[in-house]
Amino acid sequence: MTLMRKLILYFVAALVFFSIGYFAFASFTYSQGSRTGLLMKFSDKGYIFKTWEGELNLGGVTQEGGSLLNNIWQFSVLDNEQETIDALNKYEGKRIRLSYKEKMRHFPWQGETNYFVYKAEAVE
Repeated sequence: MTLMRKLILYFVAALVFFSIGYFAFASFTYSQGSRTGLLMKFSDKGYIFKTWEGELNLGGVTQEGGSLLNNIWQFSVLDNEQETIDALNKYEGKRIRLSYKEKMRHFPWQGETNYFVYKAEAVE
């Protein structure tokens, strides 16, 4: 084999190895849990990749005077979570509990944030 063919072969092999490693790293769940708050916004947005994005107002109280704060948490929902998407569309403007998984990295077609919601339920 010529030197050029060897270099191309090594480059392709390194690219495949890097891609597999990045996919495994991006699929790793860093943390998981739930958050409760008022669902402020939920929409399908994007120029090239349409993704489901939302905002949850977690609220809060300041020490001086006890006034309310806006503490906004942004999240994404994967396209294959149709039951969750339907629930979030139904609960917009209501108090809900969201179960999520935080990923180390994400791909552009998955969403804008590292927080991916997989379950939504109303809180009385």
